[in-house]
Amino acid sequence: MSARGRVGEAAAEVGEATARGSSTRSPAGRDRCRTQETRSEKPVRGSASVNSQCPTPRTARLTKNPAWPCHAARSHHRRRYGRLPGSVRGVDFAFDARTEELRGRLLEFMDSHVLPAETEHVAGAGGGDHWARPPVVKRLQAEARSRGLWNLFLPHPEHGAGLTNLQYAPLAEIMGRSPALAPEVFNCAAPDTGNMEVLAQFGTSEQQETWLRPLLDAEIRSTFCMTEPDVASSDARNIRMTIRRDGQEYVLDGRKWWSTGAMAPECKILIVMGVTDPDADPYRRQSMVLVPRDTPGVRVVRPLTVFGYDDAPHGGHAEVAFDAVRVPASNVLLGEGEGFRIAQERLGPGRIHHCMRSIGIAERALELMCRRAVSRVAFGKAVAQQGVVQDWIAEARIRIEQARLLVLKAAWLMDTVGNKGARAEIAAIKVAAPEVASWVLDRAIQVHGGAGVSGDFPLAQLAASMRTLHLADGPDEVHKATIARRELAGYVPR
Repeated sequence: MSARGRVGEAAAEVGEATARGSSTRSPAGRDRCRTQETRSEKPVRGSASVNSQCPTPRTARLTKNPAWPCHAARSHHRRRYGRLPGSVRGVDFAFDARTEELRGRLLEFMDSHVLPAETEHVAGAGGGDHWARPPVVKRLQAEARSRGLWNLFLPHPEHGAGLTNLQYAPLAEIMGRSPALAPEVFNCAAPDTGNMEVLAQFGTSEQQETWLRPLLDAEIRSTFCMTEPDVASSDARNIRMTIRRDGQEYVLDGRKWWSTGAMAPECKILIVMGVTDPDADPYRRQSMVLVPRDTPGVRVVRPLTVFGYDDAPHGGHAEVAFDAVRVPASNVLLGEGEGFRIAQERLGPGRIHHCMRSIGIAERALELMCRRAVSRVAFGKAVAQQGVVQDWIAEARIRIEQARLLVLKAAWLMDTVGNKGARAEIAAIKVAAPEVASWVLDRAIQVHGGAGVSGDFPLAQLAASMRTLHLADGPDEVHKATIARRELAGYVPR
């Protein structure tokens, strides 16, 4: 068997064992662990060998003596990875045949159709209805669909391509090279992607037929209404919008903002999160309901801008008011009290999508930086020959490669142990990916000089979108707190 095959087997073994909740230790390793558990739980102080007299991992959790941090850390690592450092099984990030085939077709389509159409896309956004899709989008969508490059993000074979997170991640990176156009061309643009995943996973057959099917066909668009202007919405327990049961209907009252896509005339359905039971457990108070855009009482208050950009071709971002909005009780998703669970499920795959697109954006910025550096002369030599610029280019490549591997690891874990098991890695990529993209964009802008902050290049708008991503999918600080709690868990006495 080849080395690649052995690594693949090892990765599969890790995934299966973790899914069963068991360790991946060898039988001999398990025997050693059982032997340790028969030792005395009373430590011998002053011993020259800590490990030979330390309590077992189980005992380390029961005792509150900080004298044995070694076992706390070892136990924590076993719980998280199944094995100790130095013996963790390898993970195979090699693309399989299907991924390679889709990558090839996607790259060819990007080079021949999408990238050349960017100028037309920007120009089309200024004519007719300011918020409507430019005609070039529909034309490219038809071509992409005819080539089978459609709904690649959906893991449900009956609705989409049926790809795993690890298979889709490199495709999302390719789309990230043209983030304003490419995702929509392949019907892989947020927030429709997350909303389609919610309907595919939690919608009834009637809800899927009414809303999921036209979304899959790009006949309509949608928006997701969760963030509120009057509270810190990074903590979902703060949400104030009320969803009150009244007979066979729900009545919604409240205000949302940053509802992406809501300005588009094609937006026909809103997924709205609000409080149905204020006295329930904090994570069971919220529910999600489907609200058709034309329901009486739904009012788009105003469009919002991101550092001055209105993101018009993408449907913009809106503040939306709900004044005594009535919808049938059958419009609830999954059931009352399931809003927080749905939100977590919705954000899982979307994190991979955003992060891999961020890697694609960083690659585009690095490419533009290199092209500019070799084509301009300053102080008697090419900009590319300046030591500081070479340092930026090298550092950009290093950071991009590091971030890509971290995202691929998170994707692999999501596929093998689930979103919950990959929680810390998902939090890590949500911090790392936009940070890397922002860093590369900043240096690319610097190399371009005044052109970098102009509308002649995409760098300024990309930098604005990447800065926003530090907030849009949850603040960096929240994700770092998640990582820190996970790390500290193995060291805090219980």
